[in-house]
Amino acid sequence: MHPTAEKLQRRLHERGLEIEVRVLPDSTRTAKDAAAACGCELGQIVKSLVFVVDDAATMVLCAGDRRVEAVAGRPATADEARAATGFAIGGIPPLGHDRPLDTLIDESLRRFATVWCAAGTPHAVFEIGTEALIAAIPGGAVLDVAAV
Repeated sequence: MHPTAEKLQRRLHERGLEIEVRVLPDSTRTAKDAAAACGCELGQIVKSLVFVVDDAATMVLCAGDRRVEAVAGRPATADEARAATGFAIGGIPPLGHDRPLDTLIDESLRRFATVWCAAGTPHAVFEIGTEALIAAIPGGAVLDVAAV
């Protein structure tokens, strides 16, 4: 397993999440690619997006079949996203970042019992119960951030 994916798996275990990071042969860089590689619905893919809100990096978790519309900020650049999370775009996980981030969680993810998330690289993913993911993000705000 790639060292970055191993680092994330350790961080998830430190949070009490018994999650198995999977390395897939196909890229999971986009939500569509990830859904195909994981064999799940597009909406079950969690897009972990970094926005700059009031000059601070903010994590926005959005269902793969939705677009972020209700965030008062701008998308972070690739460099800003990496500086904020410790991970490169295409592999940014929803939690386990280098530093704590305010997190906005798309309420439409609750349509699914489980969701799939990036695990540090464009080929690494993990599946998690939706409510377990929400519970593992201290202070995460669940709200409508997206449109179809």
